[in-house]
Amino acid sequence: MQIVIQGGQILEFLRTDWILIILFVFNLILLISVILTNTKINKINKNYKKFMEKLGDGKTIDEDLENYLNRVINLEDETRNIVSYCKSIDGEIKKCIQKIGIVRYNAFKDTGSDLSFAVAMLDEQNDGVVFNGIYSREASNIYAKPIEKGRSTYTITEEEKEAISRAINGDGMRKIR
Repeated sequence: MQIVIQGGQILEFLRTDWILIILFVFNLILLISVILTNTKINKINKNYKKFMEKLGDGKTIDEDLENYLNRVINLEDETRNIVSYCKSIDGEIKKCIQKIGIVRYNAFKDTGSDLSFAVAMLDEQNDGVVFNGIYSREASNIYAKPIEKGRSTYTITEEEKEAISRAINGDGMRKIR
């Protein structure tokens, strides 16, 4: 079954009141949809403006975000300065005494206990000094000898060698880290 509409029938239909009623209903539907859309857009705009304003002081989130980003940039600069400072401190710490080795011993048979001592104090590169305190009933003497790379240009006693070894190997009195 085919429906055939001839050109004359279309013109005749367009001249009737039904076409006006159909167009009126269509325009009414369009007008209602425009009003509803406009109402929704106004509500969204109102919510957006309320969202963008802070409660109380009236600053916008844009201003807060800009302030926050400026603070982050300042913190990044400060962090770079702190890291640079820490690196310079790390370089200086390598030169500080970090390793200590101590040996107590009896230098003379006539003294009662281990009153003599050898103490090695070294930096990270095993540079520093070794002290040797020799105690006897008549006198007490302390000698200091420079240490470079774990060795000295001066003659080192066995107790001093042991103190240096303890400092280097970390089994002395303590090793500072």
